[in-house]
Amino acid sequence: MGIIEKIKEIEFEMARTQKNKATEYHLGQLKAKIAKLRTQLLEPPKGSSGGGDGFEVTKFGHGRVALIGFPSVGKSTLLTLLTGTHSEAASYEFTTLTCIPGIIHYNDTKIQLLDLPGIIEGASEGKGRGRQVIAVAKSSDIVLMVLDASKSEGHRQILTKELEAVGLRLNKRPPQIYFKKKKTGGISFNSTMPLTHVDEKLCYQILHEYKIHNAEILFREDATVDDFIDVIEGNRKYMKCVYVYNKIDVVGIDDVDRLSRQPNSVVISCNLKLNLDRLLSRMWDEMGLVRVYTKPQGQQPDFSDPVVLSADRGGCSVEDFCNHIHRSLVKDVKYVLVWGISARHYPQHCGLSHVLRDEDVVQIVKKKETDEGGRGRFKSHSDAPARISDRQKKAPLKQ
Repeated sequence: MGIIEKIKEIEFEMARTQKNKATEYHLGQLKAKIAKLRTQLLEPPKGSSGGGDGFEVTKFGHGRVALIGFPSVGKSTLLTLLTGTHSEAASYEFTTLTCIPGIIHYNDTKIQLLDLPGIIEGASEGKGRGRQVIAVAKSSDIVLMVLDASKSEGHRQILTKELEAVGLRLNKRPPQIYFKKKKTGGISFNSTMPLTHVDEKLCYQILHEYKIHNAEILFREDATVDDFIDVIEGNRKYMKCVYVYNKIDVVGIDDVDRLSRQPNSVVISCNLKLNLDRLLSRMWDEMGLVRVYTKPQGQQPDFSDPVVLSADRGGCSVEDFCNHIHRSLVKDVKYVLVWGISARHYPQHCGLSHVLRDEDVVQIVKKKETDEGGRGRFKSHSDAPARISDRQKKAPLKQ
């Protein structure tokens, strides 16, 4: 029996099992088994060569956005409208067969937009090159899930389920659970608040399924069984996702109003070019890019070429800003002067730990270079040897 058949069999058993207090331990074990099998499904087969038939493209720009959706929902048309890059669009499904990159120039930054082939139900099991598509989506900063406003709401649930099956968690934050394997000492279980979804016995059974008998566990929130399994697996990626409903020109105004009020959703029309500026604005807010402008000493700030930082790519502190310019700059910094939203007054003297905000202006003040062995014009110590016997004798004067 293959891995996919085993997963199907466990899912069938979970579907026919009643959910109550008596069966929650059994269901927890089944969930752990499915998570283990899905992790095995993602691993490359043994004895295979390193290179695969994926379509990963080189990272470019300050951020990366992936377009994911069913075939023929308008992903290629959206890429052409936003970036100017031509991606073939036709009235039949699977027009796009590979990854097509484009660049969005927005707010003095360059954002890479990837048009991926449409994925279908069963993509997490490898149908329709689904695994390669999802692997590229994992490497992006945020996901734009393009949906057809005229189709049923079930498409959104199907796509979310396929992405969660391969370890992508959309619009969720990592659970506040501390987990560490140990060599000895057994299992130490603690929690800082009452737990309603899991208990100590259930955690022991899940850890036993993973053959972990020595570990330290601390729950800092009322987490579920799935959250605990995600922490044990350790290969989950938590990403932001914006649901983009295309083709609003073929549905009624009531449906458009209902869709636009859903959380993390934007309604657009590629055919009539409606609401594209709102989509770009929402995408910019979700990515959280921080533009920092440099100011040379005694000169005006340079607003033409900002340094773009991100919390997901390194951080937004002054130290990260200095490392972005040059790695050796941090040790020469005396202090920095900051103008902008993050400053309490203009200018504010800041250290390396100060967190910068969007459109801040920064001037770096470096330490003064001193002569070797002294400060300024006056030396702090002599170059002469400490002992008289170590001094070199001068050559005798010429007779």
